[in-house]
Amino acid sequence: MTGEGWLGPAEWQAIALSFKVALVATLCSLPVGLGVALLLARGRFWGRGLLNLLVHLPLVMPPVVTGYLLILGFGRRGPLGTMFEEVFGLVFAFRWTGAALAAAVMGFPLMVRAIRLAVEAVDPGLEEAASTLGAGRLRVFGTVTLPLILPGVLAGAVLGFAKGLGEFGATVTFVSNIPGQTRTVPLAIDTLLDMPGGEPLALKLALVSIAVAAAALALSEWLARRVRGARGGQA
Repeated sequence: MTGEGWLGPAEWQAIALSFKVALVATLCSLPVGLGVALLLARGRFWGRGLLNLLVHLPLVMPPVVTGYLLILGFGRRGPLGTMFEEVFGLVFAFRWTGAALAAAVMGFPLMVRAIRLAVEAVDPGLEEAASTLGAGRLRVFGTVTLPLILPGVLAGAVLGFAKGLGEFGATVTFVSNIPGQTRTVPLAIDTLLDMPGGEPLALKLALVSIAVAAAALALSEWLARRVRGARGGQA
């Protein structure tokens, strides 16, 4: 059976958009996630508990609430949305960029947690030894810390990417369900389930989602084992 016969153009478009949204969300949030994970793992400062709370809040809040907050902040009339449009010409409301923002926000806690666990597994003595040999902070990070936490960074990126592929509630609340613009795979499945005779296509898209999610989880688990192995090697 050919790919064109298995899914229609609209479904392939939704798959392509989902990968685009998830990839952009992951690439844009990964540097921030790395910095926040380092702060939470190593930092000792006032407000650390509040930062940890804010990072993980999207995990426990209803996604529709997260989407509503994104409307307030990044909508066309929101303060951040107005700033991004005036300064960078970037519009989030009812655009795929807004879907990427929603995916980044929802996947951020998973990304930070995976990276933070990797950072906490690093023996600080290794970094201190490099410092005593004259290496500066950036060099210590680049030559000692980053190679050791790289499996955790990759695991965080994979989890964030997988979450971005499956994001629904915040996305549909923030940027609606617009074919070709914001209709990712989860939104396409929801649309097909509301259409007469749409269930077979919805099932096929669901199978695609399950396969991608399973592959992402398997990769994340393999990377997590690498982190645990690194921890055991330092013991």
